[in-house]
Amino acid sequence: MKNLYKISLIFLAVIASLNTYAQTTPKANITGAILDENKKPADYVTVVLFKASDSSIVKTGFTDPNGLFGFNISVPGNYYYKASNMGYKTVKSKIVTLTDGNQKIDFGTVQLVSTTENLKEVNIAVTKPLIERKMDKVVMNVSSSAIMTGSTALEVLQKAPGVSVDQNDNISMQGKQGVLIQLDGKQTYMSNADVANLLRNMQSSEIETIELITNPSSKYDASGNSGIINIKTKKSKNGGTNGSINATAGYGKNFRGNAGLNLNHRTQKLNIFGNYNYGRTERENLIAIDRISNGTPDTYFMQSGVSNRKQQNNNFKAGLDYFIDKKNTIGLLVNGYFNNGTEAAKNNTFIGSSFQTVDSTLLSNSLQTNKYNNLSYNLNYKSVLDTAGSELSADFDYSKYNGNDVSDYENDYLLPNGSRIRPINYTRNNTPSKIDIKAFKVDYNVALGKSIKLEAGVKSSWVKTDNDLQAEEFINNLWQNDIRRSNQFVYDENVNAAYTNINKQFKNTSIQLGLRVEQTNSTGNLITTNTIVERSYWDFFPTLFVQQTLNKNNQLGFSYSRRIDRPSYDALNPFIYYLDQYTYSKGNPFLKPQYTNNVELSYTFMQKYMLSIGYSRTNDVITEVLLPDEAQKALYQTNENLAKNISYNANLNIPVKVAKWWEMNNNLNVFYLSFEAPDLAGSALKTGKTSFQFKSQQSFTIVSGFTAELNGSYESPLDYGTLSIKSRYSIDAGLSKSLMNKKASLKLALSDVFNTYKTDLSSAYPGLKYDVHQKNESQIGRITFTYRFGKNEIKPARRRSTGTEAEQNRMKN
Repeated sequence: MKNLYKISLIFLAVIASLNTYAQTTPKANITGAILDENKKPADYVTVVLFKASDSSIVKTGFTDPNGLFGFNISVPGNYYYKASNMGYKTVKSKIVTLTDGNQKIDFGTVQLVSTTENLKEVNIAVTKPLIERKMDKVVMNVSSSAIMTGSTALEVLQKAPGVSVDQNDNISMQGKQGVLIQLDGKQTYMSNADVANLLRNMQSSEIETIELITNPSSKYDASGNSGIINIKTKKSKNGGTNGSINATAGYGKNFRGNAGLNLNHRTQKLNIFGNYNYGRTERENLIAIDRISNGTPDTYFMQSGVSNRKQQNNNFKAGLDYFIDKKNTIGLLVNGYFNNGTEAAKNNTFIGSSFQTVDSTLLSNSLQTNKYNNLSYNLNYKSVLDTAGSELSADFDYSKYNGNDVSDYENDYLLPNGSRIRPINYTRNNTPSKIDIKAFKVDYNVALGKSIKLEAGVKSSWVKTDNDLQAEEFINNLWQNDIRRSNQFVYDENVNAAYTNINKQFKNTSIQLGLRVEQTNSTGNLITTNTIVERSYWDFFPTLFVQQTLNKNNQLGFSYSRRIDRPSYDALNPFIYYLDQYTYSKGNPFLKPQYTNNVELSYTFMQKYMLSIGYSRTNDVITEVLLPDEAQKALYQTNENLAKNISYNANLNIPVKVAKWWEMNNNLNVFYLSFEAPDLAGSALKTGKTSFQFKSQQSFTIVSGFTAELNGSYESPLDYGTLSIKSRYSIDAGLSKSLMNKKASLKLALSDVFNTYKTDLSSAYPGLKYDVHQKNESQIGRITFTYRFGKNEIKPARRRSTGTEAEQNRMKN
């Protein structure tokens, strides 16, 4: 707290001095505002300012989330602008005159019009494409896709360009793990397992867009070595009372379904909103492991198993925004979830001197029941300080998470003739867990001159996790504590941060220089063994962004950033979890943070075709590994710090309009990954392979209001740490039809049409021999009906200058 106090004093002193300067400095003198077809603010619209005398480009910019744009021009003359965005007609403004006596001009507000084409006397409205490439990120428009309907957030992420999800639900971007997941611009502060569980139980009907940010600025948390994925949930900006209901039914090998209600009421001074979603899923997972344990002689293991997971999920959100006046808004949000489920698994392990000879068999059955609940509260405030867009915002967040897994295990050891080697072994685990999160942040931005903008802010978070493993064995007809495995692990972490960004706009060049300072204090306490791991350290994370406009069709970009990834809570937790005697996982409380330097070059052609080339190096890279336990002849999974990871990548995004009724977006991601560890469990590891991922999305307009989609993806073989992963591929299809004068829609989707998506992997670790085959239930048909009601076309009570969507803390599950 003392360090945070010092940072806050320095930050407030800087703001005070800069604000004094800002009040005497000229602001943007040419301004305007752009709305979309629904009269809502249109963000990231490209605005190009021209000199009327020769139509030469003067400056290029983008609208902000409030639909506003501005230019600082000092040369007198006649000017006009053109505004363009994919799916809309280009807008050309009137000509305005800038003179020495009239140095402030407002173009006013214009509204975009959707592109319409006439095909065989059928009026075809162009909707937002699934994938959009914007200046600093890739945007996936989930709400407009038929294929995404009825899916979970985790399934949607698997279809995002450059993103993959492995067999253990680890999320990678451009081939690298270490992605920071945000919800509406807020970090979840959850472990990898909890984030995967959250996304698995969030429905696509709750999602508006997914933003993929490969090289974030200093304003963002420094964690996430491969970038940030920001999931933006839906929130209506329309006036009056409106809402929607949706229901989805799906079937693969098992039934699944979900339903939801969304409500919004907006007046001139108040916006009240809320939603509730219920989901029920059941899915099957098949796994097979063949491996050889080195010895004299070698021992062969052939394991096959099936698990069936059932889950019921209840997600909710309620909040309000109060518009104090035109410049000040205060908001309150409460959201959460309460979920429960079961997972039953059966595993058979055949053991022998070869894969054809069986000496004994281990039959393992398990049943796990789980309950998770979370409540999160957010209080936010935003103030627009002047007409140039200077803003001050503050957020206060508190979240409480409780979970409990109860697992029962039965292990039966048999001879080839079926007789028992020993009595059946019964064990059980009870693992209650608690996560307590507190966070606050303050952000400030101000125009320091005609072409200079400053951003600054402070943030602090306090996270405490408490995991208690209560393991028991059934001995002599009594349940007795298993002291070998029972333990309690408490982890406390406090991160204090301050950042600043300076953005300078030249005629055709934009430069942003940033620095983020973070101070971390953490304590991991393995209470039963009194093992304590404490760390306290300072870090500095510089960023540099350069954008160069060569002409209206050609732009170049360069970015550099240094980032950190702290170990996740589940990776630090040292508990041992057994699948059976020969297969288990454990945590590592001695993990260190990893540090990454990222460099990226980008080229944009005609504002839609983009090529990016990147390089990164990560030291002490935190990696999930599979290693041998020679003493137990077992295979176990854990996390280790490998010495380094080097990555080269190239990403090419090409949207193509094949015909008036057919559009496609193609994304190719090529990357080289190498890992090195001089001593990993007694052996040296050095791997390196070039891989690629290709995803193509096709959109077809059949008749007005009736569209079809076809998506395909292919991931080539990949080496990641100690894992060598074979290729994966799938195809998805969907249909969408608007009904009831566009107030309703019906969507049909089939994921993994040919049931090809699976995970096959083998060992890249020297001397370790195994092959793993895993197949989740992926071929699923879904039908979804959505109905929107209320005053959906009413103009917003006012065009807000706030950004409360990016200030909400959402930890739905």
